[in-house]
This record gives sequence, structure tokens and C-alpha cells, in this order.
Amino acid sequence: MTGKTDFTQEEWELVQEGPAIGGIFAATASSGGSFRESWALAKSYAEAQKQPGESELLDALVAERPPVKRYDSQEELEQEGLERLRAAVALLEQKAAPEEVEAYRGFVLEVAHKVAEAHKEEGAAVSEEERAAIDKLSGILRPA
Repeated sequence: MTGKTDFTQEEWELVQEGPAIGGIFAATASSGGSFRESWALAKSYAEAQKQPGESELLDALVAERPPVKRYDSQEELEQEGLERLRAAVALLEQKAAPEEVEAYRGFVLEVAHKVAEAHKEEGAAVSEEERAAIDKLSGILRPA
């Protein structure tokens, strides 16, 4: 199993950022609900902490507060943030077992879904913009 000690500090920070990037990307896809969406991001980690054991990697990941980098614009988030997410997945593909990489991918998408569902826009549980953001995340997270 892969844990925090298998990474350098910089690598671990990169891996840690991934789920938060996914959540922020979903949250900023459409306007409104930022408090509820931020709460949903934190709640995703709290719920994952209550269900340890699926993956040593995920257990270590959710044991710490997720680093949340601030991006100046949606464009910067899309360019820099999603590139960091790609890099995190590529790093995990090198260092972690395939099932751990898949669990990480699943957690990133789970966080994004929970954030998107946290605030209804125009009567929809998930807006079209949020769906498009999650689809984009799915494409980035898909195995190479």
C-alpha cells in the first residue's frame, strides 16, 4: 500500500490538492452557493474519515486538512489547477497501486459531485455548467 511517506513533501502537496481542485472547479462552474459548496467540500473529507480502510493513500489524504489554493480566475483554475490535477494522477500512476489510483480518481469525482449538489441553481440539483465541469474532470481523471 502507498502512504504519505512514499512521497516527497512537494509530491504529497500535489496529491493532496487534487480533491480540493475538483471541488473548487465544480463550485466555480456556476455562480451562487459558495458557502454551501465550501461546506460540502469539508464534509466530503469528514465522511471519508469515518470510513477508513479502503485505501491507505485515501486514509492519509483525508486525515489532513486539504490545501486550498486560491486562483485569481476561472481560467487560471482551469489551466493551472487542472494541470496540477493531471500531474497528481500521473504521479500516483507511477507510485501507487492501480486500485489506489482508482480510489483517488473516485474520491476527486465524489467531492466534485457533492460540491455541485450542495446548492441548487435554477431549480436543478446540478447545473449544466457544473455537469460540464464534472465531465471535464472525468476526462482528466480517466486512465491514460
